[in-house]
Amino acid sequence: MPKPRKIALETPTARAKLPPRKASYFVRVAPNVALGYRRNQSGFGTWSVRFADGSPNGWLRKFGTADDLEPANNKSVFNYDQAIKQARTLARGDADTETDTASGFAPISVDGALTAYERDLETRQSSIYNARMPRKHLTPALLMKPVSMLSANELKRWRDGLIGGELVDASINRMLKCLRAALNLAARLDKRIQNKDAWTDGLESLSDADNARNVILTDKQVTAFVRASYAHDAALGLYVDVLAESGARASQASRLLVSDLIAHPKAPRVSMPKAGKGGAKNRTKQKAERYSVAISERLANRLKVAAVGRADDAPLLVQADGTSWGERPNDNYGDGISAVVANLKFGSEVTMGALRHSSIVRALLKGIPVRVVAASHNSSTVQIERTYSKHILDHADDLQRRALLDHDEPADNVVALAS
Repeated sequence: MPKPRKIALETPTARAKLPPRKASYFVRVAPNVALGYRRNQSGFGTWSVRFADGSPNGWLRKFGTADDLEPANNKSVFNYDQAIKQARTLARGDADTETDTASGFAPISVDGALTAYERDLETRQSSIYNARMPRKHLTPALLMKPVSMLSANELKRWRDGLIGGELVDASINRMLKCLRAALNLAARLDKRIQNKDAWTDGLESLSDADNARNVILTDKQVTAFVRASYAHDAALGLYVDVLAESGARASQASRLLVSDLIAHPKAPRVSMPKAGKGGAKNRTKQKAERYSVAISERLANRLKVAAVGRADDAPLLVQADGTSWGERPNDNYGDGISAVVANLKFGSEVTMGALRHSSIVRALLKGIPVRVVAASHNSSTVQIERTYSKHILDHADDLQRRALLDHDEPADNVVALAS
């Protein structure tokens, strides 16, 4: 493509004759792409690129300093020829022909990054909610902004603005994790995006946000939770019953099939689907895997009765209308559990997750080896130690007291045993 000519911008001498002003001087360097030069009072000019296709997503970005007072290095200081190439690269890649159209070459916006992330999650059979959740809280300006133009300061201001609002800190952290994943995917697919530090630093997780979520219930409270759930709705009660005994995540139990119930007369159990942790490469494979979880004879009989007349590949746990609890079961059981918790006066911090946390701590206090606890809860020993060790002492008073010594002098009528 012929090099665009505008003598006023080609050389430092020519640019020095331009009057300093806030508005940039522009020259067209490709379809819908313009190179801008701003003449400053200091004598240092700056280069920018403008992408303008008539849509609301048109944008302007400063990318470097002109070689007015120092030599070009093609990194931070650019001469005219280097600035043209950099402008085209930032706007649409390395295309360098007059016949190229701008369609499809515009840098991806945050909105586009979330859309691409949703498609990626769907392909990997993961929850698309992870891509949709951030949209509810991002500003229109941030959604429209190109990912390559995001700064750490603006992302941090947005993150900090969420604190103390409708989301608890733990929910903010989950959303930040999802947004970082979407932006990381965009950067992997578009090498023009070189500002990963913007969201690494600006979307850093809030510290100590997850501590309060690990609510541990006593055995009596767990029993009350199960009974109240059955009283509210029999189908919900069975679901809660399974979670209370297995310590599984709600999303795992919702994928149980009728064939996963092994109603052995002496050792009943379920083959629990794994959670699918481990990343994009093996997530689908892991979700198809099962691990054995012991259940009581009482629960096995309830599940056996509930499964009568249904095919082996049908869901084991269903709602009152016979439909599955779904990939996002909280959408279906949320109102019911809120009503149960309110009726029990447990406090709004108690969720279905409390049943899992309680199950893990209960197993540890019973002396079950950490490795077995981890395996039976689809977790790891590292995660168990990191997450639950700080909670165990709060519930192990009786165990600790067994090791206490009494240093008082023995009574006169007590004969000490020979050591």
